[in-house]
Amino acid sequence: MAEIRAEMVANVWKVTVAEGEQVAEGDTLVILESMKMEIPVLVEDPGTVISLNVAEGDVVQEGDLLVVVE
Repeated sequence: MAEIRAEMVANVWKVTVAEGEQVAEGDTLVILESMKMEIPVLVEDPGTVISLNVAEGDVVQEGDLLVVVE
């Protein structure tokens, strides 16, 4: 199981997956926006999205849980 966490304070610009969705290595899970830059959050290992903990428009802090992939 992989817990994907925010690496910085940012706005959730776009959520590209849904709970229950299969993802492959390198797929984009969420796109964060910080200082006018879009930062894609990628999955490192294939699996299934178990928990999606953010929504578009949310503000996340460094270390916040974004997505759980199993």
